[in-house]
Amino acid sequence: MINSVAPTLVTDPVGSESLDNVAVSMNWGGAGGKGNSMKALRTLVVEDDATIGELLAETLEGLGHTVCAVERNVAAAVAAASHWRPDLMIVDVGLGEASGIAAVKEILRSEFVPHVFVTGDRVRGMTLGPEAVLIQKPFRVSDLERAIERALSAAPVSDRVSA
Repeated sequence: MINSVAPTLVTDPVGSESLDNVAVSMNWGGAGGKGNSMKALRTLVVEDDATIGELLAETLEGLGHTVCAVERNVAAAVAAASHWRPDLMIVDVGLGEASGIAAVKEILRSEFVPHVFVTGDRVRGMTLGPEAVLIQKPFRVSDLERAIERALSAAPVSDRVSA
């Protein structure tokens, strides 16, 4: 069952539903639901746009994950990661005053956390690291699901959350 949440449902040229700054389509089957065997993950969302942050949180919850926090800047993201110890992070590359990349680098100093970078900007010249997973906005929920799976499989074996 597909539910749409937000003022407008945006479709790309082939009619696929996508997540961008105004719309999201959710797969309510979710983690552990019909056809999806992914374990429910405690997830930290780092996004400076409040609307997109809320939509990402709703999408992740619709997929069966728990969103422990939605943070809008580097300092709050680092503090939330230390407090909540998430299984996964979804991080916007550009956070207005700073970089989501800087937030992840700071968090990874303490321990590895699988992460997915999202961006609406061009990706040329970005150095994200060999284990980085990046998806371009707007994206479909299925793109986010695949990115999460790739991020989990890229985690060092000792830190892997079983999907």
